[in-house]
Amino acid sequence: MTLHVPNLSTDVEGSSRTSITPPKAINSGLYRDVFKRLLDLTLVLLSAPIVLPIVVLLAVTVALLTGGKPFYSQLRVGKDGEQFRMWKLRTMVKNADAQLESYLQKCPEARAEWDSTQKLKKDPRITPVGRLLRKTSIDELPQLFNVLNGTMSLVGPRPMMVGQESFYHGRGYYDLRPGITGLWQVSDRNDCGFGDRVTYDNTYNRTLSLRLDLRILFQTAGVVMRATGH
Repeated sequence: MTLHVPNLSTDVEGSSRTSITPPKAINSGLYRDVFKRLLDLTLVLLSAPIVLPIVVLLAVTVALLTGGKPFYSQLRVGKDGEQFRMWKLRTMVKNADAQLESYLQKCPEARAEWDSTQKLKKDPRITPVGRLLRKTSIDELPQLFNVLNGTMSLVGPRPMMVGQESFYHGRGYYDLRPGITGLWQVSDRNDCGFGDRVTYDNTYNRTLSLRLDLRILFQTAGVVMRATGH
């Protein structure tokens, strides 16, 4: 989910955490503080026997069809402003950042779209197999590892890229772990601007509950089935 920020889709390894000064959390509760994390761990562990073989198969497919590493990670901004590495299946060509900058320089319309939404509906960097993975959102399955290590949740705000903090004028994001899915992800994510995410994040932060999380997870299944991903 501004101005172009370089080096956001480079293959990296390892783990890193850095802190910025975030807004102070504004609320708490038993579900938010305890049971949400337990729900994350329970669902991830229960799904592991099914998800792991799928991820391995997809990783082999990506490696064979596109060459290079099947996984990549990006630094993202997490809860309380800490940075973490988010994992995904690789959906872009090599040297994706250089290709993006060259494309944006040649196409003013694409530059305007990128500055507004931080993504392109017709992104020239995406490989054919990557386009399918993104449509079904299964390129994000490796983020279940992030849920296990506590840097993400199954449901939460869309993970913010490092360098986007100055364009995000809200506080709800920093109270929460970023999510694989969330209010924005199951709504008009392909049509709204980057700044519109603030409304979704603040609403989720204010109304967070078990019932809401289960509803979002159910709606996410519909998004995957309809292949309306980014």
